[in-house]
Amino acid sequence: MTSPRYKLLAILTLALLSRGNSFAQNQATLEAGTAQAPTALVMLHVRVTDALNHAVVDVPQNNFRILEDGVEQKIELFSKEQIPVSYGLVVDNSGSMRSQLEAVVKAGIRVVRTNKADDEAFLIRFISSDKIEIVQETTSNADLLINGLDTLYVEGGASAVVDAIYLATEKLAKQPTKNTLRRRALVIFTDGEDLNSFYTRERLFRLLASTDVQIYTIGFTGYFKPKNQERAKDLLTQLATDTGGRAFFPATTGELQNIADQIINDIRTQYVIGYEPSNRQDGFHKVQVLIEDDNKTEKRVAVTRVGYLARQK
Repeated sequence: MTSPRYKLLAILTLALLSRGNSFAQNQATLEAGTAQAPTALVMLHVRVTDALNHAVVDVPQNNFRILEDGVEQKIELFSKEQIPVSYGLVVDNSGSMRSQLEAVVKAGIRVVRTNKADDEAFLIRFISSDKIEIVQETTSNADLLINGLDTLYVEGGASAVVDAIYLATEKLAKQPTKNTLRRRALVIFTDGEDLNSFYTRERLFRLLASTDVQIYTIGFTGYFKPKNQERAKDLLTQLATDTGGRAFFPATTGELQNIADQIINDIRTQYVIGYEPSNRQDGFHKVQVLIEDDNKTEKRVAVTRVGYLARQK
């Protein structure tokens, strides 16, 4: 039997071997399998913050307004209750992460230890495109995830950040679930510099637009030249912004425990809002979540994904 550690690698290897005449066919199949139009409701996972970026958990439904392509939508589902979480920890194990790895493992363990009974997670380590491995398959067993984190090690190779996130997103989006409401997220620890990916950034963001996966990035970009640092920060920031997640750029590894706590809090303290779109045409639909405040309430900001890609089956 094939080890779970190599299943994800096999997926990418197959894609890389298909660059020839069958590339267009493979691309069409891939896109058809990952881009799904909402069957009934568009689901938004919304984080609300105050001016100090603290979570606000007491906003009533009638204070929210949902706009799709500038047109207001009727809210059909609203919940402030915590829901189960499916997430992936995706850890860059390339040489540039050598000095951060111990602290990254501790931060990952901190996240895992907050898992609730219905939560589930997987662990992926990556270096180059031919070294993207599932260290621990999806499980609700925190001990297995912690054991997997403790086995991580650094290797030489050119980082394939885009490929790792692409494949982790696919895995998470296709994961079956028994719960109607479930939050999906990826927590990415990386230097952010993509040097060796098969998939393009455009393909990655197109995939993300067809899922409800939130991405939290922790980028150690301070070791690069200014131009490379800017490129890495731009990628990690856009990944977080487009999906309703959050980007962190710690100056030292000492910040990681606090960052882990912030990610845990962000994932747990969100509103679930569902609406039936008035426009069901194929294509990308821009979404805005606004909060109407009275004069006695300080300004609050709603954070969610920037939109979704709709395609008819």
